[in-house]
Amino acid sequence: MTALAPHLTTYLRERLPLQKGASEHTCETYAYAFQLLLTFASSRCKVSPSQLQLEQLDAPLVLAFLAHLEAKRHNSARTRNARLAAIRSFMHFVEYRVPSAIEQVRRVLAIPAKRTTVPVVAHLSTTEMRAILDAPDLATRSGIRDRAMLHLCFAGGLRASELVGLPLAAIVLHPAPSVRIIGKGRRERVLPLWKETAADLRAWLRVRGETPGVLELFTNARGQPMTRAGLAYVLRHHAVAAADRCASLSRKHVSPHVLRHTCALTILQATGDLRKVSLWLGHADMQTTMAYLRADPSEKLATVTAVVPMPGRRIRLRAPDKLIASLHRR
Repeated sequence: MTALAPHLTTYLRERLPLQKGASEHTCETYAYAFQLLLTFASSRCKVSPSQLQLEQLDAPLVLAFLAHLEAKRHNSARTRNARLAAIRSFMHFVEYRVPSAIEQVRRVLAIPAKRTTVPVVAHLSTTEMRAILDAPDLATRSGIRDRAMLHLCFAGGLRASELVGLPLAAIVLHPAPSVRIIGKGRRERVLPLWKETAADLRAWLRVRGETPGVLELFTNARGQPMTRAGLAYVLRHHAVAAADRCASLSRKHVSPHVLRHTCALTILQATGDLRKVSLWLGHADMQTTMAYLRADPSEKLATVTAVVPMPGRRIRLRAPDKLIASLHRR
């Protein structure tokens, strides 16, 4: 029997962050997936998590765990697939460390992901986005920070992790305002800043002050780096306030990623070039960017305008006789 703990520890502490260069968020997500898996396996096998053996992590147990996620935890198919992706990644790691487990590994790797409905990406209109940006009170320090933070999130199409982890050194305001971002997969991109975004950042830097030991651009009220939860709270707070002036916001779930989608559609409608959208957002695969074509109404309107409708014979409908119509109703 092969102890599971040493392999899992090496995978989470060395393989993911050091060898594969996975982001902190990815490492936390994978660690949580295994926390759920080990808790389930421990209960099923009647042993403590530290005593679990690699051989016990077989395909039937993984399938039972995935079913448990959907039935007991009420996770969506998308979440179920994300947990399976973490398990598969670990199994690829084990494949070379424990050759004797190759058959077990292959059976786990053969578990298919569940098909999911691909929804149209949620986004905001120009009016809705402007209402949110105008919601912070610029007479307060927190309002100045929130305006700069939300404006940069939207204008740069940043992921929440990219925004909260953005260091001060990544912002360049002279001679040409720009921001340097380390995105998913350690892909680096440099984006020019709109004049309005640069002005909001200058206003924040004037009131931010010196915070010893904190290198991040945005800080919370305690002077600590802003967190993903803090960003989501700030956005939700201002979205609720903005709904008083823009009623359509009350019917929408506004998250940091919705601002990213809004940025993508703004660029697509302005340029008509999907490649530029992909470069701006830092996508590794153009297939990911294709999702915005389904959400852009201007593309569909252009298609309708370009297509010549098929000719057809016009039919004149005559109102049915009242007596016949009354008999049909009987």
